[in-house]
Amino acid sequence: MPEAPAGYDVVILSDIGANSFQLSPEVFERGTPGADRIDALRGWVGDGGGLLMVGGYLSFTGFEGKAAYRNAALHEVLPVELLPEDDRVELPAGGRPSAVGTGHPALGGVIGEWPPLLGYNRVRTRPGADVLATLGGDPLVAVAEYGAGRSAVFTSDCSPHWAPAAFCEEWDGCARVFGGLVEWLSR
Repeated sequence: MPEAPAGYDVVILSDIGANSFQLSPEVFERGTPGADRIDALRGWVGDGGGLLMVGGYLSFTGFEGKAAYRNAALHEVLPVELLPEDDRVELPAGGRPSAVGTGHPALGGVIGEWPPLLGYNRVRTRPGADVLATLGGDPLVAVAEYGAGRSAVFTSDCSPHWAPAAFCEEWDGCARVFGGLVEWLSR
């Protein structure tokens, strides 16, 4: 992605660290100056694109801080503030999400109880963002406008181990939430 992702409405980042996304092979392997792909994505969102970041070990700040989005230009696009340290919260006994914005279209019409999740990335709400669901009192689903575009986060994972089968395979709400997020982001 040397340029902004023309022809797309939404970009979803999940478990890809900032360095892997930002540094093209020319820059990383050959030491040749090249495009800053994170800066291009930030500009694309500001011009009307939609961005969803999904949680995991290499999302947000991530495992031992190695996801490193807190120091990247994309941080300002997100509806949440990232922590300076490892932000993972493991919940091996399970933690039940709480939907607080059930009327928002980004939740895909899901109402009622959500199945437990087994972990998430801890973040803080950015002023002006809407938190639609929480986990452990922290944002699980949050959305915001950024320039002419939109951004959203789902701070747990969309697959095991944090999203067990009861959440991502057996619960019809999972597809509805992710569908709602993509539809809201793409306007």
